[in-house]
This record gives sequence, structure tokens and C-alpha cells, in this order.
Amino acid sequence: MTPERARELAHRVPHQGHAPAVPQHGSLKRREIRFTKLPPEQAKKAAELLAGLEYLEVSSGPHPRGITIRYDLMDYTYQGLEKALRNLGYHLDNSLYCKIVRALVYFTEETQLGNLKAPARLIKQSNQVYIKAYQHHPHGDRDDTPAELREDR
Repeated sequence: MTPERARELAHRVPHQGHAPAVPQHGSLKRREIRFTKLPPEQAKKAAELLAGLEYLEVSSGPHPRGITIRYDLMDYTYQGLEKALRNLGYHLDNSLYCKIVRALVYFTEETQLGNLKAPARLIKQSNQVYIKAYQHHPHGDRDDTPAELREDR
């Protein structure tokens, strides 16, 4: 599969009607970024700013001070987008709920990225590992008695 085809498949629109909190498999992510009350209109300004980025979809969120973003994990991370917004002077919501969600998303995306970048394992030959371990493990199928003592005379 070509990289262009992979990107094309990753950016196709999923079935409509799902709630924003429904988890999605794969590297295509949909997240919400919430902002503090002050300064006002942060969500609108951040949406306009982020809408200019390639391969990033931005829409208004279910929360009045939030925006919903859709991105591919191979292009962006939630932590990276939030860090960029903070560096530009935006104030993100730091309620307990947002902190917990943020920590969970950071962890899962970091883990998923690590798994995506790890080399593929040879699954069809994985039984060789168990065969070798079994051969070196002492078990009842071996008789250490010398052959001349095992023969009937």
C-alpha cells in the first residue's frame, strides 16, 4: 500500500451520528480541547488558528468553551497541539476532569505511537521460541540413563 493510499484511508469520514466521546480504533483521533472562561473567545480564535493546519479538522465542540479536533496520530499528537496552544498564550481548562482526561490521552497516544513505530514481529515463527525453550527445559520426556544401561540383557 502506498503512503498516499494509507493517508487517504486514514482521513476518510467515519459513520456520522457517534457521540464525540466514542473511542475510535486506529490512528485517526477525535479529541476535545477546552479553554478557560477568561480571556473570552479563546475557542473561536484557536479554531481559526488550527483550521489552517494541514490534515487537521476543527469544529465547534459540545462544550461552549471547547473545540473538537480530528487528526491522524502519525501527523499530530494531542499533547503537541495543546503545548503549541499554550505557547501561543491560550489558557486551557485545568479542572480535575480535564486533567484526568488529558493524562489518559497523553499516555494512550504515547503508547500507541510507540507500538506503531516498533518493528513488526514475525508471528508465524514465534513457535520456534517455545520449541527451543521446551528443549532446554527439564521434563519427563528425557531419560538421562546411558543407552547401555537402558537395554535389556
